Amino acid sequence: MQFNTKLLHGKTSKGYPNREILPPIAQTSAYRYDSMEELEEVFLHKRMGYAYSRIGNPGVNAFEQRVNELEGGAGAVCTASGMSAAASAILAAAKSGDEIIAGMGLYGGTIGLLHDLENLGIRVVYAPDFKKETLKRLINERTRLIFGEMIANPSLKVMDVPEAAEAAHEAGVPLFVDSTTVTPYVARPLSLGADVVIHSTSKYLNGGGNAIGGVIVDGAHFPWNFEKHTALAGFEKYRKMAFSVRLRTDIWENLGGCMAPMTAFLNYIGTDTLGLRMERILSNADRLARALSALPGLSVNYLTLPDHPCHALAEKELNGYGGGIVSFRAGSRKRAFSIINSLKLPCIASNIGDVRTLVIHPASTLYLQASMEEQEAAGVFTDTVRISVGIEDIDDLIEDFTSAVKSAKE
Repeated sequence: MQFNTKLLHGKTSKGYPNREILPPIAQTSAYRYDSMEELEEVFLHKRMGYAYSRIGNPGVNAFEQRVNELEGGAGAVCTASGMSAAASAILAAAKSGDEIIAGMGLYGGTIGLLHDLENLGIRVVYAPDFKKETLKRLINERTRLIFGEMIANPSLKVMDVPEAAEAAHEAGVPLFVDSTTVTPYVARPLSLGADVVIHSTSKYLNGGGNAIGGVIVDGAHFPWNFEKHTALAGFEKYRKMAFSVRLRTDIWENLGGCMAPMTAFLNYIGTDTLGLRMERILSNADRLARALSALPGLSVNYLTLPDHPCHALAEKELNGYGGGIVSFRAGSRKRAFSIINSLKLPCIASNIGDVRTLVIHPASTLYLQASMEEQEAAGVFTDTVRISVGIEDIDDLIEDFTSAVKSAKE
């Protein structure tokens, strides 16, 4: 089945208890059993079933299975937010005294998370790029994983996943990829060599801007070295599924960052239209970027533009798509603010992936706590404007941005 057909008729769209066409919302805290023996077997993982919605819920499980099918994974775990997903995934594979390699130019919230992990004793080494030679120089005997964004937000640097995976696997460490800005409609990192994929479901998977969430998908093809990855001690018998089992039954369960049943439902019905939305968003973003490039005084950043440094890689790895984010430099902070404030259609808001076009000044919001070096690595400058392109009629968007740029004050 192709993408949209699989969404609506794939393996994970069937089998609900009362023949519903959507997974029911199990809005409950706990589950009743006829005997203590039955409940004990569920707690011992000897019987299929649910005991407490923090550690398992049928509606949440339905959404996990859907994303897992779309990404081609072996198992998925949903979390309360994208940040919870990133934190849980890293903590499942690394512990105090270990090191991880992370890309420079990460999303502002992820930078903050990595600083917190350093306070917990996990050293973070930052890679300026994901070229094989760069990663080989940074990997050492304490390195436990490599983490980065497939399309960095908002710099739009593209990770060469096969090359990064080759460097990681030669050194015996897994590659974790945040694919929030890509979505499985554009590319599936697991098929390119990544081992674990992370999404903030609040963005493109949900699409409606109505629920916060995250998901971790394990490809279960990485051969864990349990002498090196001591964070997985006690889970050796699960072999390639060790990460998934530790994640679900230990880190995720104990930290308590579970997805709420209603959130899972909103995310599930949001993904019904993921393919249609992405098709429109990608087309709109390309046309808007080209229209902005024709306006004087702007330096436009978008992957389908021929002069973009990652254009060739996007052509190969992202099937020629550029993603849903366009950014530009306006020349000054004052002019950037003036353009944003002159727009009639876009919402001034800090999310991405909404059906509505959203616009923001990252330096004064998302990267407010980041250092100047961290901001510049992320492609954030005092005059940067980030656009999350929506599904509006493109002629209306182009007219609105053109008018705002022409009327902006220096």
